[in-house]
Amino acid sequence: MARPEKVSLTDLLVQQNLISQEQLKFVLAEQMRTGRKLWRVLVESAFVTEEQIAQILAMHLNIPFVNLKYYNINPSLLKLLPENQARRSRAIALEERNGKLLIGMVDPTDLPAFDEIVRVVRRDIDVAIVTESKLLESIDRCYRRTDEISGFARELSEDMGEDYIDLAALTENVGTEEAPVVKLLQTMFDDASQVRASDIHIEPQEVMLRIRFRIDGLLHLQTEADNKIATALVLRLKLMAGLDISEKRMPQDGRFHVQVRGQGVDVRIATCPTQFGEAVVMRLLRQEGGMVSLDKLGMPPDMLKRFREIIRRSNGMMLVTGPTGSGKTTTLYAALAEINTLEQKIITVEDPVEYRLPGINQVQVNENIDLTFSVVLRSALRQDPDIILIGEMRDEETAQIGLRAAMTGHLVLSTLHTRDAAGTLFRLVDLGTTRVMVASSLQAIMAQRLVRLVCESCSETHIPNDQESEWLKVEGVSSDQWGGLLYGRGCAHCNGTGYYGRTGVYEMLEMSRELVMAASQESVTDFMQIARKHMFGKTIVDHALAKMKQGQTTVSEVMRISNQVED
Repeated sequence: MARPEKVSLTDLLVQQNLISQEQLKFVLAEQMRTGRKLWRVLVESAFVTEEQIAQILAMHLNIPFVNLKYYNINPSLLKLLPENQARRSRAIALEERNGKLLIGMVDPTDLPAFDEIVRVVRRDIDVAIVTESKLLESIDRCYRRTDEISGFARELSEDMGEDYIDLAALTENVGTEEAPVVKLLQTMFDDASQVRASDIHIEPQEVMLRIRFRIDGLLHLQTEADNKIATALVLRLKLMAGLDISEKRMPQDGRFHVQVRGQGVDVRIATCPTQFGEAVVMRLLRQEGGMVSLDKLGMPPDMLKRFREIIRRSNGMMLVTGPTGSGKTTTLYAALAEINTLEQKIITVEDPVEYRLPGINQVQVNENIDLTFSVVLRSALRQDPDIILIGEMRDEETAQIGLRAAMTGHLVLSTLHTRDAAGTLFRLVDLGTTRVMVASSLQAIMAQRLVRLVCESCSETHIPNDQESEWLKVEGVSSDQWGGLLYGRGCAHCNGTGYYGRTGVYEMLEMSRELVMAASQESVTDFMQIARKHMFGKTIVDHALAKMKQGQTTVSEVMRISNQVED
């Protein structure tokens, strides 16, 4: 392909009537004042979009425009253009076409960048135009650090040889940034951030060390390395978290803070002795963008409206239930963020404190010094709070203090591990509370799960198999409703999983007068019958089915959720 010629972007936009002469004058003056690129000033001024600029240039230069959001990049070609060069040139290798390498560039008329790409790839190239925002997202996502992590692991293994690890010597050298173990950890965190991992699992096996990432709720193998590096890795992580490096026989918990790709990440670490060494699980809590607003959780509009009304009441208890990892804490923090005002005093009792909210008094439970949920709760009630968040109802004392607080003029938010909303009453009774106390304090119970979303970049129409067809019929989804069913075939955007991101599915049981009366009685059957009547058509499975029909999730995801609720 011949080198593209420089063009006047402003002339093209004026010719296409996308900007006026007045807007042009403003943009040129702003460019002169700030020194920023012309197209960036245009986009930030909201005169045109990135896509409009790209499409106009593509039409003028007679080259294709590629929307990277829906483009399945070939991972094997990425190595032809190293990541640092891709970022510098604002370019990415897309595919081989007609014996040439197709390169996506933000500015195909950037001649120095074009020449540099040709020099690096040593191939004949064709050029397509892409937008900068989608290009940077693709680079972050596609340039995985797997090979680099494996390389650092091998380097660390070679450096250690067959000798016994000298813990004292390693401790003295923990500040050496070039140490392979440090580079391995830094690269591991970087890769976890790129793929949106929520957890990192470091698991020593008999001969191999296995590192896995949890992405959208499921574990994916990241790399395997020689098991002899496990001790050095765990030691370094313990030092970062301030744990006892000499204690290997007992589990330990801690936390530390790291900067990953310019973003602050709080890391909760838990160690556990296993047959072949200490296993480590790290939960990654991103400080920026970690909080989700209530509007983004995925609740049905009518349920969201009622939920907002309940959390603005002056007293009573609101419970959010579900298994570990179902998004309960995210829901409660989204609620707190919405009702956090100067007029309200909010105290939280948590283990651990997962998100930090300004203006809220957050207390970390510490069992080692007998700072338990019940102890903190008693103290919190003497602090004149309006709203109390209890991380989890774990025992009889905590449940009773929380319920009494809800009865005496406080709004109490908490979580509980139950299968569904209706079963929560009996879980509280099992903890030792009385039915009358529960019935008079409880305002509402929300049960929730998380379902994976179909990847938009590789979604296709899905024809249910025999098992899915039978299940859909049982759930009342007739075959004439199957036309909108989707699945993801797997692509570079979703790391081959077919899913990208998660959303919540919910059910909410409000304590009506009828339910309060039934909850006060001994009959389990009466309460469950009334609860089922209230929940008819509004269960977690019903909500998941609605998202499936809208093409947001798959049949298999809804079947998985259904099995969890019904087991």
